[in-house]
Amino acid sequence: MYAGAAYLIWGFLPLYFIALAPAGPFEIVAWRVLFSLGFCAIAMVATGSWRAFAAILRRPRVVLVMGLAGVLIYVNWQTYVYATTSGQVVEASLGYFINPIVTVLLGVIVLRERVRLTQWVAIAVSVIAVVVLTVGHGGLPWIALALAFSFGFYGLVKKQVGRDVDALSGLTLETAWLTPVAVVQLVVVGLTTGITFGQVSTWHAIGLVGVGVITAVPLLFFAAASRRLPLVVMGFIQYFTPVLQFVVGVVLLHERMSTERWVGFGLVWVALAILTADMVRAVRHERRAAVPLQASDPLPE
Repeated sequence: MYAGAAYLIWGFLPLYFIALAPAGPFEIVAWRVLFSLGFCAIAMVATGSWRAFAAILRRPRVVLVMGLAGVLIYVNWQTYVYATTSGQVVEASLGYFINPIVTVLLGVIVLRERVRLTQWVAIAVSVIAVVVLTVGHGGLPWIALALAFSFGFYGLVKKQVGRDVDALSGLTLETAWLTPVAVVQLVVVGLTTGITFGQVSTWHAIGLVGVGVITAVPLLFFAAASRRLPLVVMGFIQYFTPVLQFVVGVVLLHERMSTERWVGFGLVWVALAILTADMVRAVRHERRAAVPLQASDPLPE
C-alpha cells in the first residue's frame, strides 16, 4: 500500500503541475523547495525527529553530500516541471523508463560493478532506442536523458549516505541547501513574468502550498515501502510511475506519438523486460545459494 500510494502520486503528478497554471515551471519549483522545507519542519516536530536530524548536522561530510544530492534533485525537479507544463509528459515518462538502465550503466562506469551479459544486452537495446527516438524527433530527447541521468546520479549520491540519513532528514537537508536558490529564483520571476502566488485565486494559492506536501508525502511512503518489501517487488512497482505518466500524456493530454516514437518506446520496454527478468533470475539464484549455507551451519551446543 505504501509503495502503491507513492508511485500513484508520482504517476499523476503532471496533472497537478498543469493545474497550477498560470504559474510557470521556475515559480513552481521555487515554491516546491520552500514549502517542502516547511512541511518537513512540521513533520519533524510532529514525529520528534529533530534529534536524528541534529545528529546528521554534526557530520560535515554527510551534510555536504546531501548538498550535492540537492543540486541533482533540483535539476530533476526543474526539468520535470518544465516538461509537464510545456506538453512533454510522454518524454518525461521516457526518462523514468530508462532510469533503471542508466542506474546499471552508472554502476559500471562509476562504481566499477560487474555487469552480466543480459544487462549489457538491455543497455545496448536502450542505446538503439535513444538513436531511434533521436532520428524520429530530429534531436536528442534531452528532457528524458536529463531526468534519467539526474535521478540516476541522485540515487548514486544518496547511496553513499543511505544508512545514515532517513527520508525525512534527507529531504529537509536537500531543500535547506536549495532555499537560497529558490529565493533568488522567485526574485527573478517577480522581476520578469511576475509571481502568481496569491494573485489568481485561493485554490491556486493552496495548490502552490500543496506542492510541498505532494513532494514529501510520496517520498516518505516510498521509504516506508522499501523497508518492508523485497527488492524484486520494488523493482516491478517502480514501473507504475512512468506507465501512468505515459497514459496521462497519450490518453488524457493527447500528446502526439509518431511511428518512430512508438518504435523507440517499444525498444525501451524490451530492454526493461530483459533487465527485470535478469533481476528476478539473479535474486532467485542468490536465494538458492543461501539455503545450503544455512543448512550447513553448526547447531548451537
